[in-house]
Amino acid sequence: MNSFDLTTLPSHDPLEIYRLRDGLYAVDLLGAALVHFDFFTWLAERPSDQAAICRELQIIERPTDVMLTLFAAMGLVENKSGIFHVTATAREHLVKSSPWFLGPYYASLKDRPVLKDYISVLKTGRTANWGGFKDAQDWAKAMEDETFANNFTAAMDCRGVYLGAAVARHLDCTGCERLLDIAGGSGIYACAIVAKHPHLRATVFEKPPVDAVARRAIEKRGFAERVTVTAGDMLATELPEGFDLHLISNVLHDWDEPVAKQILAKSARALKPGGMLVLHDAHINETKTGPLPVAKYSALLMHSTEGKCYSLAEMRGYLGELGFTDLRHQETAVDRSIITVRKP
Repeated sequence: MNSFDLTTLPSHDPLEIYRLRDGLYAVDLLGAALVHFDFFTWLAERPSDQAAICRELQIIERPTDVMLTLFAAMGLVENKSGIFHVTATAREHLVKSSPWFLGPYYASLKDRPVLKDYISVLKTGRTANWGGFKDAQDWAKAMEDETFANNFTAAMDCRGVYLGAAVARHLDCTGCERLLDIAGGSGIYACAIVAKHPHLRATVFEKPPVDAVARRAIEKRGFAERVTVTAGDMLATELPEGFDLHLISNVLHDWDEPVAKQILAKSARALKPGGMLVLHDAHINETKTGPLPVAKYSALLMHSTEGKCYSLAEMRGYLGELGFTDLRHQETAVDRSIITVRKP
């Protein structure tokens, strides 16, 4: 770990390997909608807006939004002026009255645990557990357990070696001096950014016990003199002041809209005037019709966290309400991207 150059690129593109993992649960969400709710037959008979879909099927807004986005990206529904309709493909293959109806084919999957999870998530809005931690509490509470925190942070750290370098390559940090990596996990993104931009100094803001994980990882990587760690809970306290660059990487997608907006508001208050906020995540497009790999990943997040992948339009609205300006969007790597804005 000490000798590895975080600016180094791999020789081969891992895109499809990432997509296999990130899209793992999408088939179960489609199966739940088809087998349990007979969703496409229902929608074919009564095209509806999202509110009516939630009301009539007695399902919750956040998971319904993720489901509709996935089906739009798959070409199974289309949004016409706020009213959702089945597409010709869905009408032929997913509506019960069609001779080509595939419902019985998917019914063989009805006892898959994740498919059953989705029925509950759609009906209640409450998250299921991560597949590898069936005895865990909900994700946010589980992160307070040292064993879960170590395992989960290690998973995000190995991903960040590649994604962090991609973020760093696409950032223009001219005029910035101090980076605050908000809920920065192991500190891999902070380390990758200061490796690419040597004039920066960074602080990782993390709650216990992840702060201790971050300190050890940063020291092993040889960045202890340039990247420090401050313990704190972004949901319970204000953010540290004195920083002109904020990074929120793979954080907002874990939270529903009220909490995501709360985190952004805290950044707006703490960031120095003229400073830059960087949001690194997988983002849905402006019209919520894709990209399909991101819509699939959003389904996984909806299952196991309180969040989803937010759209560019949603982010534009939230950030504009807080007074941020100069919004820019750039693709980085493996279906991720950065949004940058400035505090006036």
